[in-house]
Amino acid sequence: MKTKDIYLQDIKPGDKIASSFLAADKNMAFSQKGSPYLNVRLKDKTGETDGKVWDNAVELDRTFKKGDIIFIEGRAQNYRNALQISIVTVKPCAPEEIDPADYQPVSKMDTQAMFRDILAYIDTLSSVPLQKLLWAFFHDEKTADRFRRAPAAKGFHHIYLGGLLEHTLSVVRLLDRAAEHYPQLNRDLLIAGGILHDIGKIDEFNYDGLIGYSDEGRMIGHLVMGVEMIDKRIEAIGDFPPQLALELRHIILSHHGEFEYGSPKRPKTMEAMVIHFMDDLDAKLNAFQSFVAADAANTDSDWTAYNRFFDRYLFKGR
Repeated sequence: MKTKDIYLQDIKPGDKIASSFLAADKNMAFSQKGSPYLNVRLKDKTGETDGKVWDNAVELDRTFKKGDIIFIEGRAQNYRNALQISIVTVKPCAPEEIDPADYQPVSKMDTQAMFRDILAYIDTLSSVPLQKLLWAFFHDEKTADRFRRAPAAKGFHHIYLGGLLEHTLSVVRLLDRAAEHYPQLNRDLLIAGGILHDIGKIDEFNYDGLIGYSDEGRMIGHLVMGVEMIDKRIEAIGDFPPQLALELRHIILSHHGEFEYGSPKRPKTMEAMVIHFMDDLDAKLNAFQSFVAADAANTDSDWTAYNRFFDRYLFKGR
């Protein structure tokens, strides 16, 4: 795996470029004289910028597709007060040559530390069947690796590598406090349900390049995928209590809360209700902070532009 040695935030007009970037988008266009040129949206974990292929555009267009990591050579220039890269050569990078975390935003939290905290919560459970189930997930290194790397969403909250882990840990911490405040809750079921509520997202999304939905993610979705994953591991355990399995499945299927938000069932147990609200709270606060941060450059107003996700203007503070 090669280390990426230059990032978009460090490039200045006039710099010669020989580095790799994610092709976040591309399209063919034509000049006023009818000559074809290629627009490429270049991305890495520090930002995005436009690239232009002026020569051999048709030929180079065939060498890569949207979502590929590409190695380019060219020169940076200033166009209408924005950085633009004039691209001379393009070639796709092989998977072993790249680290996907170089090309997408990543969690600001320490991934390994967060994962250790998740494992520590598993150790606090008194239910042996739930512990066995959770270890079946996280002692599997492929599952653990995908869980550490996956985003939590494509377009609303925790939209970055490691976002699923960060969101899950935050939800579990909230659930732990709720269990202290409401002793009538089944803490073991609450913590296990919190850890697994979004487990289907490890396969719902593709995130080795451009973050997007997998075919299974589009056709089935992470709620049903999560239940399928749990059922498979429960079957392997063999002596898992049926009622406990039923209530855990219900948590996964109902955690979106309402039918209009894609939930096949609405919460019908206390634990499912609490997990839904904590999941919703954490997702919305993360999204709120992200939207405010994205509007920080606008110093003319203490309010963001109208936000269609929240269906309102958001106060940035003074």
